[in-house]
Amino acid sequence: MNPKSGKKKGAIMKTRRRLSFVIGSIMFLSLVFVFGGCWQPKDRSDAVRSKVTYHCPMHPTYTSDKQGDCPICGMKLVKVEDNSSDKTAEIRAETKKERKLLYYRNPMNPQATSPVPMKDSMGMDYVPVYEEEASAALSGGSAVVISPERQQMIGVKTEKVKVMNLTKDVRASGKIAYDIELAVAQEEFIQVLNAEDMDTDRSLTNAARNKLKLLGMSEEQIAALEKSRKAETNLYLPGDGEHVWTYINVYEYEIASIKIGDSVDINAVAYPGEKFTGKVVSISPVLDPATRTNQVRVEAPNPDNKLKPEMYVNALIKETLGLKLAVPESAVLDTGLRKIVYLSKENSVFESREVTLGPKAGNYYVVLSGLKEGDVVVTSGNFLVDSESKLKSPSQGN
Repeated sequence: MNPKSGKKKGAIMKTRRRLSFVIGSIMFLSLVFVFGGCWQPKDRSDAVRSKVTYHCPMHPTYTSDKQGDCPICGMKLVKVEDNSSDKTAEIRAETKKERKLLYYRNPMNPQATSPVPMKDSMGMDYVPVYEEEASAALSGGSAVVISPERQQMIGVKTEKVKVMNLTKDVRASGKIAYDIELAVAQEEFIQVLNAEDMDTDRSLTNAARNKLKLLGMSEEQIAALEKSRKAETNLYLPGDGEHVWTYINVYEYEIASIKIGDSVDINAVAYPGEKFTGKVVSISPVLDPATRTNQVRVEAPNPDNKLKPEMYVNALIKETLGLKLAVPESAVLDTGLRKIVYLSKENSVFESREVTLGPKAGNYYVVLSGLKEGDVVVTSGNFLVDSESKLKSPSQGN
């Protein structure tokens, strides 16, 4: 063999081995890149993960770059986990499909709004306002969404509006008293009537009749006096076993509940625990401007002569109002200008509703308008619901 051709052949073999090694190395590295994922571009979420983000567990669409409370429901913001970015994006996308975003508003100043996300001067994110919240506010008042966890935290309790058989208690104080003036007026009326029988001027009769009305006598009572022509002597000095007159003062806001003929329970300070029963016989047509009360005259039996003029008494008048639509007293917020209740609706929505109320009976108000039977109203925690509504609503009408 030619030595030169042998060397040449050895060089070729050596080159082939090197080439095979290089090709093998390239193939190995390619496999590593393919199966190790090194060929894939860097996930853009890595950049997101480098920045700590917090979100609300109940409202994942709300995020912040710092810790704090959710302005929507008040829950503590939690750190977004590394594997939750895609889930949050999915929830945000799904939420956008279901709810139409109208605008963003300042969490501390609901009047300040923006069509795009932004921060206020203190670095707080503007809160999104959705279509259903705004439409609820237009339909009956301001509305707010409060999560079940937040409801439990602020102690929200509810009760249904229902038709009830209501009884109203009217309490008043007064005293057993003489009524010399009324006794004299009755005597004058009888004298005028006797004189009228002898063809005297009828104008005197009308004047005497009007005086009796001003002193609290009704048309029926005056007619009875005209027929009997006998003044009530117990008006000035009750005899043994005669009825006595009790004069009680009923406040202006309760006088509409009192009627002539109502039964009255009387307790005299002189006889603790003992009850006397009388009835309303007249109501003064004139209100006392100093005390804002009406004087109600009650006639009470006094068989044992225990009740004596100038004794102080307490009185209770029970008024039956009948079947009425009623709302709990605790559900009503009185703003001074109007009365508001909060309705609990589906999906944790609370809507304010202006109501017109009648008399209060026990722990309930008669509902004249604004509610219907079956409505669910907030009876506890409504002040906090009202505060959150004012904070989150774009209009502050309360």
